[in-house]
Amino acid sequence: MTRPLRAALAAALICCTALAPVGCASSEASRQSSTSGKGGKKAKGRVGAPMPSVIVRELDGKRKIDLGALQGKSVLVDIWASWCAPCLEEMPLLDDMATRLKKNGVVIIAVSVDEDKESAKTFLGSRPSWSLTVAHDPEGKVPEILRPAKMPTSYVLDGEGIIRYVNEGFERGDLKTLEARLKALASDAS
Repeated sequence: MTRPLRAALAAALICCTALAPVGCASSEASRQSSTSGKGGKKAKGRVGAPMPSVIVRELDGKRKIDLGALQGKSVLVDIWASWCAPCLEEMPLLDDMATRLKKNGVVIIAVSVDEDKESAKTFLGSRPSWSLTVAHDPEGKVPEILRPAKMPTSYVLDGEGIIRYVNEGFERGDLKTLEARLKALASDAS
């Protein structure tokens, strides 16, 4: 992602955060996506489309994760950053969900788009350990391809890697919906 594009994305997301009454979400209709692209083709990052192949690394750098190859389990991919206040509220709650849903075979991957890895690590130091997988995308490849409207944005994938639900922004009530959808997909897969 070029610096001007990255700066424009950051400015738009900061404005969204500042203007929205709660988190980055302004209305239920704008927050939950279920549309496809023009002409019947499934747009990248939209419900019904496969998760695009984007390679990110775990934050510790040990393992590469191809978001387009996440098959066989229900997966939630969350895009977040340490400069996003709603993201910081959401992350511990997603981690608690990861702990609860692990027995159902659900995987939660939180992709930090912080350019500076240390900013993400500083926030993550607020807990002694994390159950979810934390990945890092300092070049902003994930938001460049998926084009989330708000931060954070969560993508729920079925066992075949198809996006089944997109939650833009964050409000605490979103967690029940996300968890219910993940459980339903996990039970469908078994």
